[in-house]
Amino acid sequence: MLDELKEIICNYVDVNPEDVNEDSRFVEDLGFTSYDFMSMVGELEEQYDIEVEEREVVRIMTVGDAIQYLEKLIG
Repeated sequence: MLDELKEIICNYVDVNPEDVNEDSRFVEDLGFTSYDFMSMVGELEEQYDIEVEEREVVRIMTVGDAIQYLEKLIG
C-alpha cells in the first residue's frame, strides 16, 4: 500500500518517492495544498472504489494515517 500511495503522491507534489514514508505529513513535509490533497483523495476513491467521508479527511495528517484509513475501508 505504501508504494502505491507514494506513486500517487508524486503525481500531485514534486517529491522523490524515497523521501515519502509513513511519518511524512502531507502539508508540512510533502507540500500539499488543500486542493492537491482533495484531488488525491478523489483519485484514491476512484482507484479503490471507496467513499472517503468528509469528516474523516480532516483526521488524515500523515501518509501512515492515510494507509490505515484506506486499509480499513478496503478491508
